[in-house]
Amino acid sequence: MNENSDAQQLEWTLVDSAVGPLFLAATGTGLVRVEFHGRERMAEALESRLGTPAVRPPAGREVLLAEPIRQLAAYFDGRLRDFRIPLDWRLSAGFNRLCLRELAAGVPYGTVIGYGELAARAGRPGGAQAVGAAMGSNPLPVVVPCHRVVESDGGLGGFGGGAEAKRILLALEGVLPQPLF
Repeated sequence: MNENSDAQQLEWTLVDSAVGPLFLAATGTGLVRVEFHGRERMAEALESRLGTPAVRPPAGREVLLAEPIRQLAAYFDGRLRDFRIPLDWRLSAGFNRLCLRELAAGVPYGTVIGYGELAARAGRPGGAQAVGAAMGSNPLPVVVPCHRVVESDGGLGGFGGGAEAKRILLALEGVLPQPLF
């Protein structure tokens, strides 16, 4: 297959995680979507958006998703700190993509950053609200760790997966204490 047809492939699946079911999708270019509260109907929306038919291979027969599935399992088991998988960034553009790339490259496991500080790093001082919008549109949460972006006063801030999912991810990384119950 040539490179163009590889990029046109779209494979999806649902995986269980510590934060609930995740919808995962990948193209020949890389992981293109991670979505909380994973449901089968998410494949149709992604097909429509990308203009590519999506295929759900039988469990254990994934080709494009095999490595993302393995690395996410290792992350949730506490055995992986840095994702090393190709990413397909086509669902993000402009300042949002710039912010997300800065986040992925510059905010390591076990650390957090404020919305304002990330805005300054991305070249938009005073753009904390724009960073919030970028985090809310993140097509690759967990792998591109928007859960590591917090309010300057110490508050957790918003999170597409819900506040409890953000707490679980930050606790997993040692930023917050594990819940007592």
